[in-house]
Amino acid sequence: MLAASLALTACGGETTSGTAGATADKAAGTRSVTDANGKQVTVPAAPKKVVTLSEPTLDAALTLGFKPVGATAGRGQHGVSTYLAGKAGGAEIVATVAEPDLEKLATLQPDLILVDETVGAKRVLDKLQGIAPTVLTAKLNEDWKKAFTATADALNKKPDAEKWLGRFDSEVATTKTALKGNAGAVTSVVRWQDGAPSIVGKGKGHVGATLAALGLRRPANQQGESAGHSEPVSLEKLDTIDGDWLFFGTLGDKAAGQKAYEEAEKVPNFGQLKAEKQGHVVVIEGAAWNSAGGPIAAQTVLDNVKSALAR
Repeated sequence: MLAASLALTACGGETTSGTAGATADKAAGTRSVTDANGKQVTVPAAPKKVVTLSEPTLDAALTLGFKPVGATAGRGQHGVSTYLAGKAGGAEIVATVAEPDLEKLATLQPDLILVDETVGAKRVLDKLQGIAPTVLTAKLNEDWKKAFTATADALNKKPDAEKWLGRFDSEVATTKTALKGNAGAVTSVVRWQDGAPSIVGKGKGHVGATLAALGLRRPANQQGESAGHSEPVSLEKLDTIDGDWLFFGTLGDKAAGQKAYEEAEKVPNFGQLKAEKQGHVVVIEGAAWNSAGGPIAAQTVLDNVKSALAR
């Protein structure tokens, strides 16, 4: 099947010329988009069988009304990220964040593959291109809004993405005003795993950017770009994750986060945190906060902050 897919792509995979952004070839039903490497890729003008090989691309596709036929398992999970499971329908798991299963992917006969640098599939772009037109939508640590817009462009839905972002920015502004006494609060975000926390949500991702847009500050060691996906914190240094508010989760759903919180409460130093003493620990669906995400994840962050901090 993989060989057949390669042959079919070889017959129909010529790249049409185009400028930055996208140009259309109405006769062929294709258009040309520029990927994150600056490469022109010919894609279907109206894709029908999309495979998303990262959490941000799946998130974006679902936001824009697509139900991919194939997807990547969420980080630390067997199926798609829990926060997307209800929307992803019957998307078949054809990859982990480490690598894709090329043969399994090829059997789906996709007409478009979307991937970014948050997953290991970025290393086999040439093989993916041999199965179906493949667009690298974003580099690692790319601004989440830019990544969303690039994914929308590949799906020929860029105007829809821009409208969504307009509504989101308006809601951020309204929420910022409603923070009142919590305006400028120091807000910590951690993932609890294997009995200890890790710092997550730094930089321009959907968490860091949303908190910054709301005017919320971060603890000193949660500022700047992340050195990796997460940064472990020693139990002897729990004070470094403290803040006025602490958003606490795992890589799973809220129930998993609640279980982890009950474990954390048994750690002596955890009880000394200001956020814990003041009842300002907010258990979250970590899958939406603590991994790479897109618009649905960003909306989840905004909703959770609004529920906890807005007055």
